Order: sequence, then C-alpha cells, then structure tokens
Amino acid sequence: MTSLNTIERCALIDLTDLPRVGFRGIDAAAFLHQRGYQLPDAPNRALTQNDGALVARLSQTEYLLLGSLADRGERIAAEEAGWQLSDRGNYLLPREDSHAWLQLSGRHVAEVMAKVCGVDLRPEAFPVGAVAQTSAARINVIVINAGTGELPRFHILCDRASLEYFQGAMLDAMEEFDGRPVSLDALLS
Repeated sequence: MTSLNTIERCALIDLTDLPRVGFRGIDAAAFLHQRGYQLPDAPNRALTQNDGALVARLSQTEYLLLGSLADRGERIAAEEAGWQLSDRGNYLLPREDSHAWLQLSGRHVAEVMAKVCGVDLRPEAFPVGAVAQTSAARINVIVINAGTGELPRFHILCDRASLEYFQGAMLDAMEEFDGRPVSLDALLS
C-alpha cells in the first residue's frame, strides 16, 4: 500500500522537526498582522495561511504558529529568529523544545481520537478551523482540525517529553483502522 493511500485512510506523521512558535501579549495580534498573518477572530480557532502555515488562536492574546510543509517552516523559523523584546507587549513563546507535533490524517481521524479523547471531534461538532485544548491518552494536547475537503487532518501538539508514549497510544488506537506511521519525507514527496 502506498503512503498516499495510507495518508487518505489513517496515518500518523511526526512533524516535530518542523518549526513552530508562539506569541502572547496585548500587542501579539498587531505584531502578527504587521507580519502579514491572517488571524482567527476568536480563541480556539485556527486559520491556514496562503503559504500553508497555520495560525491558531489559543486565548484572547496567545497565538501558535505552525510551519508550512511547502517551505519546511522557514517563514515561522524566521519569525522566531527575528523576534526582539520590546515594550509593546508581545512575548515570544518558543515551542520547538516544549511541544511535539503530530499529524493524524485520513477518513478515520475522529474515530481514532474517540478512543483516546473524551471530546467530540466529529466534523459536525469540531469543524475545520476548530481548536481543542484538552486531554488525550491522559496527557494535555492541543488538537487543531486542519482538514481540507479532500483530506481530514488533525494537528496534535503534546509535551515533547511524552512523544514516544503518545505515539504508541495513537498507533494502538489506529490499529483497528489499519493505520500506519508515515514519514515526513513521504508526505513531502
């Protein structure tokens, strides 16, 4: 079975090597607007940017930026590298060392998550662009519905120290649906 078929059916991809960063503060939104990002209008919402990057709004003043596969996260890495502390109330929240990043994709994403998470993540309750800050497999996670019309897809961020445990729990939950891990390289090809 090809990686593409697996991705469409049920796949877990470790995106932890891609850049991600957060910003928090009363001027975080102004800073991101100035940098050309489109921002969600409310907390617990996410917007995919034109370049494929994603901006999730986690609270009134906190944003999480996930790098794009198209540029291997270079834009997001540049935002983190170029940030400077100012008196404007916009604080950098490095996320690469604290959060692992997985992508669960395929037509069985909601069923897989139902095995490890008590939140209803079916499309009618958790539409594209929704963000849930919850617990899955007994650890804190951020789940972002980043699906497209063709491919259901959740980005899941968890504590980096728990990555191996969480991957095992996810692969166990995916077994019923013949889910498989897929490498980042396969996704990029």
